[in-house]
Amino acid sequence: MTESSPRRSAYARLLDRAIRILAMRDHSEKELRRKLVAPVLTKNGPEPIDAPPEDVDKVVAWCQESHYLDDARFTRQFIASRSRKGYGPARIRQELNQKGIGRTDIDQAMYDCDIDWMALARDQALRKYGEPLPTAFAEKVKVQRFLLNRGYLMEDIQQIWRNFAD
Repeated sequence: MTESSPRRSAYARLLDRAIRILAMRDHSEKELRRKLVAPVLTKNGPEPIDAPPEDVDKVVAWCQESHYLDDARFTRQFIASRSRKGYGPARIRQELNQKGIGRTDIDQAMYDCDIDWMALARDQALRKYGEPLPTAFAEKVKVQRFLLNRGYLMEDIQQIWRNFAD
């Protein structure tokens, strides 16, 4: 064999790469496709992948058949992970959309996740601003802006002070 000819087929190299990628964490199909066709970093710099699109499709199909790639499982795990990190439903939806998950799949997973977003918003506010939460308008706006930036919905944020007043 010469130096320029690959030792293994493009399909075998793509399959190995896909398994290495999915061994680290779950990915969406869109993420996996993007990573499979991305240039490989070598000692000589980035080298493009010379695999035909049909091979990429076959690798993705094999990963799905083998249950290594599952967008529904990825969505559930992503929602759980990001909510544990203190992010709200609006931000999580946006990130899932960027990762190629469909709106109906996102809606179903958010419905099934059974997370109390108002309690999470309150926990984030208490962690950042301490107890008791401020009631003066200027400080209250800061808390609300912080929670909105984290992706919480305004109705959940306002519910914090309604419950707090009781």
